[in-house]
Amino acid sequence: MKYYYYWLAVIVFVIDYVTKKWVENSLTIGETKHVLGEFFILTSIRNKGAAFGILQEQRILFILITLVVVGGIVWYITKNRHTGRGLLLGGLGLVLGGALGNFLERALYGEVVDFLQFTFGSYVFPIFNIADTGICVGVGMILLDTILTTKQENGDSNEREDKPNGQQGHQFIQ
Repeated sequence: MKYYYYWLAVIVFVIDYVTKKWVENSLTIGETKHVLGEFFILTSIRNKGAAFGILQEQRILFILITLVVVGGIVWYITKNRHTGRGLLLGGLGLVLGGALGNFLERALYGEVVDFLQFTFGSYVFPIFNIADTGICVGVGMILLDTILTTKQENGDSNEREDKPNGQQGHQFIQ
């Protein structure tokens, strides 16, 4: 599929937008709905900060950072679209969709709707949304691509065998 990474961005953006609108229309702020017992709960909150509520009330900063990040991602995708690095480009598409999803709400309303809450025993993970999920999964894919690419470029460490005269991995004409 041509430009699948942009389609991934559109899919994340649309799912994020639809789910946020559903939460806004279905739950009052602070209201919860248990989906899977105490493990997975929908909780309607508004976040005026960055990921997981850090840096509250920094709307202009986030808008400027997002514009730079989105511009950088589009530039990088355009420059690297023919490299065959699907994991990298797919990850960038997910990050792009998530960034645009949160950007729209932050620019229009000064806050982002968060609603996905997971509890692990006594630990309650910070509440987040689909855009945040796209960003985190995308960053994970980018990191995985980096690890795999670095391993390919450097070769597997098991391929290095001891050579005569104590030289490792070097071939000399004798």
